[in-house]
Amino acid sequence: MKEHRRELVRLCRVAIDRPRPQLVVAVLVSTWSLGWVVGQVRSHPSPLDVLAAPLEWAAVPTGWLAAVDAWLTGRTAFLAVAGGLLWAMTTPRRQGGAVLGWIAVMLAAESVGYGAVHRALLTLAVFLFVLVVLSVPGRRAFVVDRIALIPGDVLRAAATALALAAVVPLLAPGLLVAALLGPYVTRPPRARVVEVNGRSRNGVVPAGETRPVPVPRSAE
Repeated sequence: MKEHRRELVRLCRVAIDRPRPQLVVAVLVSTWSLGWVVGQVRSHPSPLDVLAAPLEWAAVPTGWLAAVDAWLTGRTAFLAVAGGLLWAMTTPRRQGGAVLGWIAVMLAAESVGYGAVHRALLTLAVFLFVLVVLSVPGRRAFVVDRIALIPGDVLRAAATALALAAVVPLLAPGLLVAALLGPYVTRPPRARVVEVNGRSRNGVVPAGETRPVPVPRSAE
């Protein structure tokens, strides 16, 4: 149980470990996708309906959204497959695929509704199944001088990609909760790197060498 919590915390940290411009875009997409997903419980809005609601509240003209909706309807179903593949290529260092995948799925939903999510997940599942099947011959391979598909690594990469894609709608509320609770949460001490001068002969750290030393946060 503790390992699962640590892995969840690690993935949450990975999800926000991106350049600030990308984080801003991810938060906007997170808010948009979360509003669309939650809206399916009651009124089944389209993704563009979710965008139109706050614009209408702010008295901003939304006629252009109706024109975009009319153009997208019936033309974007294929983007659900693209969204699933973008989710599949998501890694901790390339998280843009998760965000772009959600944008593609929501554009596809203008043609096929919430079924776009199901098509994207099916595409992701088929792609991963093919990779797992192809990796079976390499289950005993030793990677020395060639690239290989190994089942364990394929499954770990698939789990990471799926988790990073699933966390996109939760990114905006998660950051909001973290900002609200941040001043009230007590954190454990963290390591600080300090310089210690001395001689190596006596077991003291040589001059200029650094080592992490735990320092309580209250002393910062």
